[in-house]
Amino acid sequence: MLIYSGFNQSNSHYSKDDSAGTILGDKASQSHLMANSNGVEGLHVWSSPEGGCKIDIGKQIFCNRSLNMKNILAVGFDMDYTLAQYKPETFESLAYEGTIRKLVYDLGYPPELLEWTFDPKYMVRGLVLDKKRGNILKMDRHKYVKVAYHGFRELSKEDKVGTYGNTLIRDSFDEPDYALIDTLFSLAEAYLFAQLVDYKDNNPGKVPEGADYSHMYKDVRAAVDLCHRDGTLKQMVAKDPKRYINEDTSIVPMFKMLRASGRSTFLVTNSLWDYTNIVMNFLCASHALDGSLSCNFDWLQYFDVVVTGSAKPGFFHEENRANIFEVEPESGMLLNTDNGTPMPQVGSTSPEVLLKGLNKSCRVFQGGNVAHLHKLLSIESSSQVLYVGDHIYGDILRSKKVLGWRTMLVVPELEREVKLLWELRDTRKQLRLLRNERDLVEDQIHHLKWSLKFESFRDDEKQKMISALGELESQRDQARLAHQQAQRECHQKVEELPFSIRLIFHKIWGQLMKTGYQNSRFAHQV
Repeated sequence: MLIYSGFNQSNSHYSKDDSAGTILGDKASQSHLMANSNGVEGLHVWSSPEGGCKIDIGKQIFCNRSLNMKNILAVGFDMDYTLAQYKPETFESLAYEGTIRKLVYDLGYPPELLEWTFDPKYMVRGLVLDKKRGNILKMDRHKYVKVAYHGFRELSKEDKVGTYGNTLIRDSFDEPDYALIDTLFSLAEAYLFAQLVDYKDNNPGKVPEGADYSHMYKDVRAAVDLCHRDGTLKQMVAKDPKRYINEDTSIVPMFKMLRASGRSTFLVTNSLWDYTNIVMNFLCASHALDGSLSCNFDWLQYFDVVVTGSAKPGFFHEENRANIFEVEPESGMLLNTDNGTPMPQVGSTSPEVLLKGLNKSCRVFQGGNVAHLHKLLSIESSSQVLYVGDHIYGDILRSKKVLGWRTMLVVPELEREVKLLWELRDTRKQLRLLRNERDLVEDQIHHLKWSLKFESFRDDEKQKMISALGELESQRDQARLAHQQAQRECHQKVEELPFSIRLIFHKIWGQLMKTGYQNSRFAHQV
């Protein structure tokens, strides 16, 4: 899980590694957790590479801007898909099945949909759904469509250009005609939309009357919202968290290191208190010898403030007038506050509840806005806050642009990809050489054609040049084929493992951060 690096207590910072061409965390300023061989937490050491362990490339921090941790007084986290990494094969399948049931039983879709299955590896973040046409698109940073599917049928180059490249005004590819798949929560609904597109094309009379592609997407979104509103998903997760959430033994040591450095820590999540407590208890609690897990509130010791039901991204706007209530952890009861300050309950002469709230090391709230959070943490400048989240818009963009918080984006997909890119470094170097060779030949062809068109030559010289041009064009075609073949092998390279064969990059969408040689739309957002 690519989420954190250690923070030096005095003057740690992250900086560019110009030699790599990629921006990496400065290894000399990272700290590590020392653990014994059975995984039990040991001494926490703030160390350099000389005194600590080597950080695997899939666990490193990638930095777009230098960050001096000396200036950071508070570190905050989102919960879902940030601290809690859900298992796509179980959690997303659960969301998919719940959505199917809502479509059939609540929205009138045919019962045969209940037999459909979900492939959790098919969709990736960064795709765009064309609601009107039923297409799924992958674009580069300039918003040129490079890969396009209608349902599960790939569109030809001519279809792509005809649909998205021959317009007088460039399409913005934004709502309301398009849907952006920029969270891991959205992968199941994107897959279901593709299935419905294929189903409608092959069975036009079986979908509800008047349901075009756009209407079907609207129904999918409505079904997803119904699943969340009625608590279907969270009830199942609460019954068996281990089935749906990855265990991560590094989370508690990370919290302890942050707390030991003297920094404040906080949690801001859209989930309500009951679900938040179950998930965080699972992530942070110690297990008994029989593997059982008792639900308690010990995890609160790792935070100063917890805000549930925050309604991000609206939470990040100070003009948001949402009331902030204090949550009584044992009962879940909401208590009125005066902008976060406990208030005596009317009709009670006992200050017991008020004192209980004041004596807690961590206080739990519901609602409110960022101004309440700054006050509770005694934050004087927004640049003193580092916030870690997984949602580009809901967590990162608003908190950075509106507030000026420092931000860290969790991209778990990169953990695997950066390892593979490192393993393929020689292949990628060969690709660059092949591309340079092709470009050189094309440049020579261009000069020859220019000379033949605008300069005068004797007949024999002209014939030699025409012959040379033919040879160069043949070389160019060979170089182009060699490059295309090498690029295809790189993107669909198979790695022989003892018991399986797996594709290195996604067989349909390729690298997460690239579309051909351009950065992908998702990479551009990051």
